[in-house]
Amino acid sequence: MPSLMRRPAAAALLMLLLAAAGQAQPRSREDCEAAHPAAWGRAGKDVVWVPTFDAVALAMLSMAEVTPRDLVLDLGAGDGKIAIAAAKAPFGARAVGIEYDPDMAKRAACLVQVEGLADRVRIVEGDIFKEDFGGASVVTLYLLPHLNLCVRHRILALEPGTRVVSHRYKMADWVPDQSVEIQGRDVHLWVVPARVDGAWEFHDSQETPFTIELRQTFGTLSGEITRGGAREALLSATLHGLELRFTFDAAGVPVSFSGTVRGGEITGVLSTGTAARTAVGRLRGALRGAPWAEMPPDCRRYYDR
Repeated sequence: MPSLMRRPAAAALLMLLLAAAGQAQPRSREDCEAAHPAAWGRAGKDVVWVPTFDAVALAMLSMAEVTPRDLVLDLGAGDGKIAIAAAKAPFGARAVGIEYDPDMAKRAACLVQVEGLADRVRIVEGDIFKEDFGGASVVTLYLLPHLNLCVRHRILALEPGTRVVSHRYKMADWVPDQSVEIQGRDVHLWVVPARVDGAWEFHDSQETPFTIELRQTFGTLSGEITRGGAREALLSATLHGLELRFTFDAAGVPVSFSGTVRGGEITGVLSTGTAARTAVGRLRGALRGAPWAEMPPDCRRYYDR
């Protein structure tokens, strides 16, 4: 029989063994869910947790055309489902999920570990109104309409061409480029537009000059062309990320332009249907302000708390 002097040491050893067992690495999704339980409707800071259906998550990433070259930023990551899906085949992207709830963030991080994706997915326990969005080429979100509106200006400040996908809710007057319904849930896609609101001096390959005056609200454009001292409205103008198109009438012949915006320069091709020539436009002066890209005043409360 062990002496009374040995019993405290044995008890201490037993406690250490139990503690070590409690800290064992999770091996399955079930381990993570048991260690960090969460139920539908779990209250968060600004939203409750409602998991995204698998089919909806896949549709969101497919609509955004996610590839291994992308960094996907998931706002309100919950259990990390979208960030994890973005890193797996067929997408193979890097992903960051921002989640405010500490327990949900731990659940998501645990699931990342058991999926073997720690080298491609990072879960940040943080506030979407405080954390950095920089570097993201795709943004996904399942928030609420007003929260969408209050992060919209930060999304619009990302690089033109950044794809944005929202589960269920839109972003006020920023009209989606595409909307689909998956298992009764709406999914909306936007592409962050380049800024083109201003005057652009063009020369084509025949050194013919003309000026395009563009006015912009999100990706919606209107404008005029001035050629040979005559000014007239453009027949059409569209902007999709960095891709700019406009058409105008040249003595009864419709002329179309298709090009790419690169900061203060636009390069592309003018076409009449029977002939084509290159054209380059450069910004004259500064771009106009973009009130449509500013934060609504009543959103300040989310950033000041």
